[in-house]
Amino acid sequence: MASVTGTITIGGVSIRPGERASIDLPVPSLSTHAPMTMPLQVLHGRRPGPTLFVCAAIHGDEINGTEIIRRLLRQRGLRRLRGTLLAVPVVNVFGFISLSRYLPDRRDLNRSFPGSPHGSLAARIAHLFMSEIVGRSTHGIDLHTGAATRTNLPHVRANLNDEENLRLARAFGAPVMLNATNRERSLRHAAEAAGIPLLVYEAGEALRFDEIAIGAGVHGVVNVMRALGMLAASRSQRTKLVPALAQSAGWVRAPQSGILRAPMRLGAHVAKGQTLGVVADPFGENELEIVAHEAGIILGRTTLPLVQEGDALFHIVSPERKSAAVTSLATFEAEFDELDRRYKYG
Repeated sequence: MASVTGTITIGGVSIRPGERASIDLPVPSLSTHAPMTMPLQVLHGRRPGPTLFVCAAIHGDEINGTEIIRRLLRQRGLRRLRGTLLAVPVVNVFGFISLSRYLPDRRDLNRSFPGSPHGSLAARIAHLFMSEIVGRSTHGIDLHTGAATRTNLPHVRANLNDEENLRLARAFGAPVMLNATNRERSLRHAAEAAGIPLLVYEAGEALRFDEIAIGAGVHGVVNVMRALGMLAASRSQRTKLVPALAQSAGWVRAPQSGILRAPMRLGAHVAKGQTLGVVADPFGENELEIVAHEAGIILGRTTLPLVQEGDALFHIVSPERKSAAVTSLATFEAEFDELDRRYKYG
């Protein structure tokens, strides 16, 4: 989609340059016949530029992104916006109100794109999102967290073989960027098929607010908007974070069922063969060590101490350059207080 210079219409609502509008996109009603809508806020700049959509809660229990969008919309720099911002804080409204990752029929909305106007509930919501939001955009950012009882280090996933995705992933400024293959029927897969560069931001845990994940997310979206020319460049003289690039990641799984003791934190560097923790029975008599299969960084981990054999415990990513990863994480940790001060609560 080219830069928009005139009035745009979304969901039957017309927005002129310089206007800001909140729109409720109708979705199928509840079984009680109560109406349901997908909330959308449109900021249409006076000057032409890209159209960026930022969305959250495609998985209804991943709520950090919803708070990222709320704080993003309170940034004063948006008064001088170039182009158009489409902000969708809750895509899966059904899962959001029921504190569930899924839709009422247990379908995963992020495995239902591009959808269909005549298919399942998931297919219809996906089709609505593609036609009203993605199809009007030039770029996108999809905000996620780890699943229930898992937490993620802030990082960006994208097809980094695409030059525009790589440029924007670097600009986002998360400590790690992962060159991730597209999952079929995901939003990222559908957007790429439509020729729209899309970043997925992963940080924190489902059903929990994580201030660092939220602050880093707001900061990252603002950075991308600056890289796209939608916002003025930063005047800050702070050292710019250069993300560590990784091509692959893998899970270390529980060797037996039991109680997990693992002090390893997100972002920790581990060596191949290093002990990450132990799983034991309630008496502590039968202990098995959990060992890293590869050297790398802990990108994600379980938050639940009770595990079953085969459960995913530690997600380890192997950056191409260890020195770059060390520098990136050190810079990110140094920014914690600044991120908390600048973006907290808005």
